[in-house]
Amino acid sequence: MAVQKFVLDDSFDDAAYTLIGVHCSLEDYRLAFFINRRLGTALKRKKDDLDFNNGQVTYSIYEWEDDKQLTTWSLVSNICKREELQIRDYESLFDTQEKIIKTFHLLPEYKTVNFLLKIETEFSSSKTKYILDCLLKIPQIATAYSIDSSILKSKDNLIFS
Repeated sequence: MAVQKFVLDDSFDDAAYTLIGVHCSLEDYRLAFFINRRLGTALKRKKDDLDFNNGQVTYSIYEWEDDKQLTTWSLVSNICKREELQIRDYESLFDTQEKIIKTFHLLPEYKTVNFLLKIETEFSSSKTKYILDCLLKIPQIATAYSIDSSILKSKDNLIFS
């Protein structure tokens, strides 16, 4: 009996998208509002947040499907802060639980990025530059830049569906 072997190219792993890192101190809903106003998008908060580790770590996500250009825009928080009780290895006279705040990142390679804007289509470099210029005109954004997704170690975290 003959053995059949199928070889899949890596081209299935690399979906066509543009990824932009945004540094700002705004709340997610305010940033989505300013992006909608500046770029003419219609980002809306999804009903369910991105869920990692069975609800232990969640990231807010805003999405817009542009039917005219067949693109999907996603604005997702890169930072999740969670309050936990610290476990002590020693006994103390005053046995109080201490709360600590743990910080998790959607893309650990970019810990300083506050938000990620993922546009699921391949834009020309001039269109990406136009989007970056529009983002940088928002006074509350400190900086924004394009991220090369091919070098990311945690690119699986960018699969939102």
